[in-house]
Amino acid sequence: MLIALKKMSYNNLRSVPVYRKALELCIMSRELASYVSNKDLLHLYQSNSLRDIMADAILTDAILIPQQIARAESSNSLAVRRKSARFINIMTRNILSYCNGLEKDGVKEKEYLNLLRKEIRSFRRSFKKWRKSIGPAGSSGSWGFNDYLY
Repeated sequence: MLIALKKMSYNNLRSVPVYRKALELCIMSRELASYVSNKDLLHLYQSNSLRDIMADAILTDAILIPQQIARAESSNSLAVRRKSARFINIMTRNILSYCNGLEKDGVKEKEYLNLLRKEIRSFRRSFKKWRKSIGPAGSSGSWGFNDYLY
């Protein structure tokens, strides 16, 4: 991440719409994690509570998304950009799965989970536009999303 930020200044990253949406997703994830857990967010990983583990996973994945965007934006390699895009796609799906898990674990205020889901949908719209802008899909016409099915 630090290398990526050295190549591309923070102000330049802030001008990338998908990066701004990723930061908004981080903020929303932090607020949700803080709400569903009564522990300090820095110590969630030490908890044995399923709810705390899911909150920590949401927070971790949300933090990794802007890092991957910065990595892709600072790279000239199409392979690195594609790999980052695939990784981001997986992380957004994971966050949605963790939201479902928290709902099944008994989080009473489902409105908060729905707000995060809405934020993810908004991020994904921006992400799809960005993904198209970072380079061609390649000779096979695939971004490799099906690689995980085999």
